[in-house]
Amino acid sequence: MQLSIPAIQELEQHLLSEGIAQVGYSKPGDTLPERYRRLPYAITLVYKLSDAIVDEIITQADPPRPTFSYFQHYRAVNAFLDSKTLWITAMLERIGARALPVAASQSVKDMGPYRGIFPHKTAAVLAGLDWIGKSALFVSPQFGPRVRLATVLTDYPLPVSKTEPLPGCGACMRCVKACPASAITGKPYTPGCSRSDLFDPQACSEHMKRAYQQIGRGAVCGICMAVCPFGRHRLESE
Repeated sequence: MQLSIPAIQELEQHLLSEGIAQVGYSKPGDTLPERYRRLPYAITLVYKLSDAIVDEIITQADPPRPTFSYFQHYRAVNAFLDSKTLWITAMLERIGARALPVAASQSVKDMGPYRGIFPHKTAAVLAGLDWIGKSALFVSPQFGPRVRLATVLTDYPLPVSKTEPLPGCGACMRCVKACPASAITGKPYTPGCSRSDLFDPQACSEHMKRAYQQIGRGAVCGICMAVCPFGRHRLESE
């Protein structure tokens, strides 16, 4: 049995009415770890972060730094997304499907250093929601990287449309120049490239823990996200 178009629309309308900004569907294929290939479809949830909170990162201090508001917002949004993936999982299991919610933020050592069980941005790009930037963050043409993502993997057949991502960052190097950890290489994302080609997660993590220990024990930064021109249009127009 496959979800009907009305049922899919009902699922999306519920999520959108609850505050989710975008919903996408993909079939990750070989990008899935072997252990999850029995769940070949992915549902992506995109939540837009508060512009007022993100803008504080680059307006409230010189040099820019994360704020307590951003740390609390980051945690609250992750919890909200996790609650929605649990709801989707329960809905799918009620109709006989298997489903696995992928937490909005996690690091699982047996998947490699600074990695979760599956990268949300991979599913988001495959769903046509858009591209991975030089910062190694997912970038939406509407919201920039000012989003948080979550994913549900499932064996339930979903409508997947193949789309080509937008050209991406072009010659822009704002995130590269702004990164206080010098963790962003400036190379553009290409399909199949390694995260290390774009970004050094260890340098990022060590800088956060050293420089921002008094703000959420060094768990957040957000500078590369805040300076991206695809999210700053409202700030720069003021």
